[in-house]
Amino acid sequence: MNGSMADVIAELTALLGERGVLDDPQDLERYTTDWGGDRLGTPLAVVRPQSTEEVAAVVRFCHERRIAMAPQGGHTGLVGGALPDADRPELIISLERLRRIRQLDPLGFTMTVDSGCILEEVKRAAEVEDCYFPLALGAQGSCQIGGNIATNAGGVNVLRYGMMRELVLGLEVVLPDGRIWNGLKALRKDNRGYRLQQLFIGSEGTLGIVTGAVLKLLPRPQRSLTALLAVASVDAAVQLYGRARRECSDLLSAFELIPRLGMELAFEAASQLADPLASRYPYYVLLELSASGPVELDELFERFLEQGLHSGLLLDGAMAANVAQAQRFWLIREAMVEGQRLRGEHLRTDVSVPISRIAQFVEQASAAVVAASAHATVLVYGHIGDGNLHFNILPPAGLTAEAASGLLQQLEGIIFAEVDRFDGSISAEHGIGRAKQEAYLARIAETELGLLAGIKHLFDPLALMNAGRIIPAQPQS
Repeated sequence: MNGSMADVIAELTALLGERGVLDDPQDLERYTTDWGGDRLGTPLAVVRPQSTEEVAAVVRFCHERRIAMAPQGGHTGLVGGALPDADRPELIISLERLRRIRQLDPLGFTMTVDSGCILEEVKRAAEVEDCYFPLALGAQGSCQIGGNIATNAGGVNVLRYGMMRELVLGLEVVLPDGRIWNGLKALRKDNRGYRLQQLFIGSEGTLGIVTGAVLKLLPRPQRSLTALLAVASVDAAVQLYGRARRECSDLLSAFELIPRLGMELAFEAASQLADPLASRYPYYVLLELSASGPVELDELFERFLEQGLHSGLLLDGAMAANVAQAQRFWLIREAMVEGQRLRGEHLRTDVSVPISRIAQFVEQASAAVVAASAHATVLVYGHIGDGNLHFNILPPAGLTAEAASGLLQQLEGIIFAEVDRFDGSISAEHGIGRAKQEAYLARIAETELGLLAGIKHLFDPLALMNAGRIIPAQPQS
């Protein structure tokens, strides 16, 4: 970095005003942790621009002075991708003040937004115009659209609507040298050469800072049906999913696997929840159907239930009678995640395997974990419809923090080895960041790594923009 820190703060304040720059240690605290509670380093300072032009001005300033930058959204990441570096001082560029909904076109079913918009606010704004933005995450009350784009967010509706990559029509990006690339087009079809926007989606802020996006909307569902179904095994859940895809037409929007332990964790985290079914079962499926037209979901679902019970795949079930009950069913899914955190340090994974091999993977990976640690607790849940499982581990009770951490690291390696055997991915939706970089690099071909490094160097030859995430930081030119 060229120049003293005091001079840097003074110049940044001149660019953004007093509210736009934070350098007091107490003010910086909340920018140093993510949802998982991980912490790495302390930033040089935090800047909070409130327009694309101000973001560009800050990035140009940093580029000229060789100051490393880390863009940051809603602090909901799980792989350390937006945390300030522990070894290399970085300036945090927070997008939290870019909150405008620039345009909403209900006829063209598009919405143009600033990247700092909160996902839940975007969803509500769409509903006002009788539209629907389908990305649905547990963190939607705090995660930002820019972060959703940078990490190619998934969530519970991927099987019907796709990941964030399928929900973005155009982008506006500030490049690492401060130039602005304006790709804010609301076109459904545009076949003019390379699609640059696809490079930025899922790039985790390493190629530039997303400041605006044109999002794809859909008609708002007029009818929805939510049910909690009991099954005997993961295999039964997968088989039931195949039937649901066929028998519920294209109206199936969510199909989530929840083990019994997951239910118990949810009840620990949210005391207002009660078990929807009278008996306990090994596994549950949280299913949702939705339609924007005059479709009789109840009749469709009842036929599906009858066939499921007759085949023996379905053991029991409860259908939400109203919106409030449907929300309680979904709260079970969300509270299960919080329940794990209340238990203390645990292993979080985010893997994917081919849907038809989910049951076999869960069986073999669980056996491998138990063989290595007989008293570790396996907790597998996730999105059956897209093959994405969260294969998590609670360590045995009584271990020291150091011993628990070492064991969980060992078990992660065992799980990832099983993922490899099933031709899967070690990261289905959380990204790579720093936390999964070592495992990622161990599995990537030399040719692919060279291409990725070449793309990074083309956009950011000085390695100033979120360097060290996904692939190792390259030496500065």
